Amino acid sequence: MTRLIGDALRVTVFIGENDTWHHRPLYSEIVHRAHAAGLAGASVFRGVEGFGASSRIHTSRLLSLSEDLPVAVVIVDTEERVRAFLPQLDELVTEGLVILDHCEVLRYTGREPGTGKPDAKGKR
Repeated sequence: MTRLIGDALRVTVFIGENDTWHHRPLYSEIVHRAHAAGLAGASVFRGVEGFGASSRIHTSRLLSLSEDLPVAVVIVDTEERVRAFLPQLDELVTEGLVILDHCEVLRYTGREPGTGKPDAKGKR
């Protein structure tokens, strides 16, 4: 497991839910590439409403029936590892917003494989 405590870099990618890469959801391609690159972690968050450079509002409200809701992919790791991953994002993200934030990781602990229990250190 990757060890990550202290100074880190967070990259957040804002894209549309319907954005694709070779017939696969773009957010899924980003997560799988981050995993293959050995980054500490990635999560996808689906928005309920938003707009971007096109100024079109996308919303989940029933009357609007938007099918292209905003999605945020968040990846955190050391600055060196995140910056090494940026060329892949440059290739994948042709429309959207990519931002970087310095952050501090206070805890990064996994679970024992297959048990759902905290790791050997007793932390979740």
